[in-house]
Amino acid sequence: MNRTIQHTIFYAHAPEIVWNYLTQSELMAEWLMENDFRPQPGHEFQFRIRPIPDFEFDGIVHCKVLEIIPHKRLSYSWKGGPGDGKINMDSVVTWTLTAKEGGTEVSLIHSGFIENQGIFNSMREGWLKNMRKIAALISPGIQSDSKG
Repeated sequence: MNRTIQHTIFYAHAPEIVWNYLTQSELMAEWLMENDFRPQPGHEFQFRIRPIPDFEFDGIVHCKVLEIIPHKRLSYSWKGGPGDGKINMDSVVTWTLTAKEGGTEVSLIHSGFIENQGIFNSMREGWLKNMRKIAALISPGIQSDSKG
């Protein structure tokens, strides 16, 4: 069965400000993971975190930028596994930014989960927490509205 994670959150900031947190490597590291991301279609990059053997994850997410429409849409592949070239998570992350009165609505869709139910469940909660981290980094002390 193919499963999808979907979250939407509103940030009281212009799309350009939110976009920076989704596309600048050093800012991404503050709310997600260390990485070598560059906002260029076709760029292959990695996110790195400590291994999680219980989820058959070696701590490296192998990614490739699939689509960029500045300040509106970002999509990249998201692949990982236990190591030694084995991939048990082959999915796609898509961010969509929509300018709204007073800020930006950001939608996340992480699709393509077929195996690895444990990591799917963990990531469903984790993405929402990370989206809230962006809100805290942009405006410390201000809450954002979110729908999980």
